[in-house]
Amino acid sequence: MKFTRLFSLILVIALLSVGYAVAQEAEEVVMPPRGEYCTEEVRAEVEAMGWTIPVISKGFQHQFWQAVRLGAEQAAEDCGVTITFEGPETEAMVDKQLEMLQTALDRGPSALAFAALDSQAAIPLLERAQEEGIPVVGFDSGVDSDIPLATAATDNVAAAAMAADMMVELIGGSGEVAVIAHDQTSRTGIDRVDGFRNRIEEAYPDVTIVDIQYGAGDQLRSTDLAKAIILAHPEIKGFFGANEGSIIGVLNAVTELGMEGEIVVIGYDSGAQQIQAIRDGVEAGAITQDPIGIGYRAVESLVMALRGEALPTTIDTGFYWYDASNIDEEHITAVLYQ
Repeated sequence: MKFTRLFSLILVIALLSVGYAVAQEAEEVVMPPRGEYCTEEVRAEVEAMGWTIPVISKGFQHQFWQAVRLGAEQAAEDCGVTITFEGPETEAMVDKQLEMLQTALDRGPSALAFAALDSQAAIPLLERAQEEGIPVVGFDSGVDSDIPLATAATDNVAAAAMAADMMVELIGGSGEVAVIAHDQTSRTGIDRVDGFRNRIEEAYPDVTIVDIQYGAGDQLRSTDLAKAIILAHPEIKGFFGANEGSIIGVLNAVTELGMEGEIVVIGYDSGAQQIQAIRDGVEAGAITQDPIGIGYRAVESLVMALRGEALPTTIDTGFYWYDASNIDEEHITAVLYQ
C-alpha cells in the first residue's frame, strides 16, 4: 500500500512537471523578425501545396484596411500562398461579415484570417472551422475564444492608456474630456475605451470623462455625436477619437464649431485628413498602429501554422505616439498611411 501511494505521488509530480514544462514552452514561442520566415525554400514548398487563405477584415470604410491588405498581400507573395481579402462595406455590418465568414468556410480553405466586428457573434462559425481542422488566426480585433491559434494585433489597452496620459498632460492635468469610439462589440472598440477610461479613473482624479459615444466608425455620425457633446459640455477640454472614422468626426465637429485650438484632440490610426490636422495644429497627436505589419503577420503566421510551427497566442504588432514633432521621422512615416 505504501509503495502504491509513493508511486502515485511520484506520478502526479512527474505529470505536473511535464505540464509546467509544456506551459513554459508555449509561453516562450517567439515570432521570427517580420519577413524572415518565408525563405525561398519555404516559398517553394508552400507554392507546391497550393494553400488558400481567405482574409476577412472588418470593412473597407477606412484607409487603415487598405494598408492591412497591402501587408497581407506582401506576405502572400513572400510566402507563396494564395489569399483573398474581403470585408463588409462598413464596420457596422456584423451580419454581412458573418455571411462572408460562412461563405469562406463553405469553400474549404486551408486556413483563415479573421478580424471580428463582434467578439462573440462569430464563435459558432469559428467552432465549425476548428471541427473541420481549419487553422484560424485573428488580426486587429480578436474574439472571446481560444479557437484562434494567435491574434496579430496592437495592444490596444496599452495604446489607449498612452493616449490618456498624453491627453492629461496636454489639458494641464484637470478638466472634462470625452470619447468617440467605433463600437462596443469588437475587441478594439472595447479595449481602446477601457484602456483610456481605466487610466483616467485610476491615475488622474482631477480629470472627468463626461461622455463616451459610439459612432460605428462613421464620420458623419461621429461628427454629430461630437457636436452634441461639445454643446452639452461647453467647458470640455479634450476629445479622444478611438479610430480613423471617429477622430475625423471629432475634427469635423471642432472645425465646424470654430473651436480649433480650444479643444485638445487626440486620435488613433492615421489617414490623410488626420495627418494634415496634426500638421495644421488642429489635432494634438495620435496613436498609430502598424497596419501593414498586422496584415503581414496574419498571413505569415498561418503559413507557419500550416507547416506545423507553434505560434505565440498574441503577436504584438506595436504602436507609436506621433505628433507634429516626430511625424516626419522615418520610424513613424513607415507605419502611417494616407
